[in-house]
Amino acid sequence: MFKRTGAVLLRCRVTRLLPHQPLHHIRPRSYNTTTPRRHADVFPSQIEESSSAAILSSLQSTALTHQTLTEKIVQRYSLGLANDQYVKAGDYVTLSPHHCMTHDNSWPTALKFMSIGASKIYNPRQIVMTLDHDVQNKSESNLKKYRQIEEFAKKQKVDFFPAGRGIGHQIMVEEGYAFPGTMTVASDSHSNMYGGVGCLGTPMVRSDAACIWATGKTWWQVPPIAKVTFTGALPKGVTGKDVIVALSGLFNNDEVLNHAIEFTGSREAMMSLSVDARLAIANMTTEWGALTGLFPIDSVLEKWLRYKATEAALYESAELSDALIFKRFSHQRLDELFENRLFADPGAKYAKNLHLDLSTLSPYVSGPNSVKVATPLEELSAQNLTIDKAYLVSCTNSRASDLAAAAKVFKDAAKENEGEVPKIAEGVEFYIAAASLPEQRAAEEAGDWQAMLDAGAIALPAGCGPCIGLGTGLLEDGEVGISASNRNFKGRMGSQKAKAYLASPEVVAASALNGKISGPGWYERPEGWSGVNMGEGFITAEEALQNVIGQFDIAIKAAEQCVSPDQSIETIEAAIDVLPGFPEEVKGEIVFLDADNISTDGIYPGKYTYQDDVTKEKMAEVCMENYDAAFSSIARENDIVVAGFNFGCGSSREQAATSILAKKIPLVVAGSLGNTFSRNAINNALPLLEIPRLVQRLRETFSSTKVQSSQQNIKEPSQNRESLDSPPPTPQASPEKEKQLTRRTGWMFTWDVRRSKVIVQESEEGKIWSENVTTLPPNIQEIIARGGLEKWVKKEINAAA
Repeated sequence: MFKRTGAVLLRCRVTRLLPHQPLHHIRPRSYNTTTPRRHADVFPSQIEESSSAAILSSLQSTALTHQTLTEKIVQRYSLGLANDQYVKAGDYVTLSPHHCMTHDNSWPTALKFMSIGASKIYNPRQIVMTLDHDVQNKSESNLKKYRQIEEFAKKQKVDFFPAGRGIGHQIMVEEGYAFPGTMTVASDSHSNMYGGVGCLGTPMVRSDAACIWATGKTWWQVPPIAKVTFTGALPKGVTGKDVIVALSGLFNNDEVLNHAIEFTGSREAMMSLSVDARLAIANMTTEWGALTGLFPIDSVLEKWLRYKATEAALYESAELSDALIFKRFSHQRLDELFENRLFADPGAKYAKNLHLDLSTLSPYVSGPNSVKVATPLEELSAQNLTIDKAYLVSCTNSRASDLAAAAKVFKDAAKENEGEVPKIAEGVEFYIAAASLPEQRAAEEAGDWQAMLDAGAIALPAGCGPCIGLGTGLLEDGEVGISASNRNFKGRMGSQKAKAYLASPEVVAASALNGKISGPGWYERPEGWSGVNMGEGFITAEEALQNVIGQFDIAIKAAEQCVSPDQSIETIEAAIDVLPGFPEEVKGEIVFLDADNISTDGIYPGKYTYQDDVTKEKMAEVCMENYDAAFSSIARENDIVVAGFNFGCGSSREQAATSILAKKIPLVVAGSLGNTFSRNAINNALPLLEIPRLVQRLRETFSSTKVQSSQQNIKEPSQNRESLDSPPPTPQASPEKEKQLTRRTGWMFTWDVRRSKVIVQESEEGKIWSENVTTLPPNIQEIIARGGLEKWVKKEINAAA
């Protein structure tokens, strides 16, 4: 085996498998796409070389088994897969997640659940309900909602955690619901945090949560997967928060937008990242633009899990924990986990490769008012930026270790103050709230909680509070705040006229003590430091070797199929079955919306979002109103809307999809799509395609491929706090030569559903070209054919009755 591998490697060096591209070549999103997926794991030279063409042509029917960790976990929780089917990025799957968590939005989800005719939760052990967002609100209406949620949870026999017990994501981790190697979802955007413990976590909208309640399953499309490789070890005084703040600010051109992320790295690097650091990093992959942030199941995690298992066994009847925690954290379960540990296969394919040398990082601060702006603490400290408020709150950085780091700032200062804890700076308010009650009690037992109270900190109940802009201590007009939370966009933590920065717990504490953005002085710059070592497209020699081995293994499997040499990869077209009720062909004239980052507010204005009496005709009339008021008169029934990139970014509102349907548009095509909009579209029976090449051709013909941003002032409806908690949309961007926001092109677009192909005719006498696109599997066809997810759920409920 080793000799054969050596021979192959030698041959690879001689024939130069990649004459045209480096090993780190970054391909476009594989599922959007333009070429059949069978090219996904094939080197260009292998396609061109006649001696290997016959072997590789069989890839269209050969299962490619080199999977990422993400793909392996999704495989475990996918229903209805063929025996030889291996999940890959881009696949649509029917997903039955290990757990599904809802928080304060549990009651709106329950109303949705009941409105579709459901009365009994399909699998009560799958569901977890927590109350965490508005826990300071003692109004009768909020208390009534909380009672309704608790009563509903009790009736349905699901696990329930009341207000004050902690933030839902922290509960999911500390109670063992988010378990390594499993997939767990929640109706909140920071579900990514579960990746810190090797659990694939991702957000779902309320319709999906209601669907899971009723049927135990929903649909999901596996995103393109990016790998982030760490080298070096974190220097003293640099934290996990600094890592994700730096990543978000240094890679700030949407490199991982709508991707799944897998973090990996050298042993030295991974050993320097504790589980709490990993949770902070995974949590804020949401702000970085990703849909998941997954860490490996390794020795660092095992040590943490063993401690949790021992603790659960010793305190089996602990008052704050669920009665079954000792079963979720048991040494027997951990033995099974690590005996059958999941990890990415050598040669697994990633859409992107990023790298960061942790040893070259220093403390970083995010902002103001954007995670895409990250500045070394040293630079900001020199600017003497005074602050008004400081916050040590949220599920990102309010665990016992974070509270200890902040308390150490005051304890160290007390040593220089004759043992007396100094007070925070005059005029500064410092708010603290633990991620959960157990974390607060651990901090109390260590004396850390009291140290901060002695310094003048204001304690808040365990919950989201100021992080989500609810309750006491919000930023007011003209104020400056610094927080250890996860999101600092304008207006998030109070006034739109305030400035918000993000930093590690110790930097927040030091800033509160000094009255200005500053650190505790713990950072020690490595000798010979010359800047942050980072990049895109980098792979290590070991990874390159694994990729080559992986390609060879694929070739061997393909050769075993004995495919005829004259078969062509490009000419083989596998027809798919089209379900009754789903059209075999969609055809119409292209109406081009020539802009990127068209938000859900641009599609359907926020002022109508929570009006219940808007007619379908009115929805059609106001569709795209905030993007282009002329759209209503330009677009016609059965037109095909084609938009730029990141179409449908911003907050979750189902009307962004249903207003397009009300306009009688049968299909939306874009260069790329916002994830939440995509889910809402399919859930409401609006088909979507991503075809970057089409957008490129339209811009080459009608405007320009060079795009520039224009700032938007989008005020999200306050009720969106009940919805999926989404970041604000990226500023809308249009080509610099663009003259028309909405354009009738005269181009005809045909989607051949059965052959997964689109045909474009560029004007009546123009060029005709075709493109292979995503195959729409039966589960998605069925949802759309039945008129959306709610109608599909009703059918499932009736079938089970």
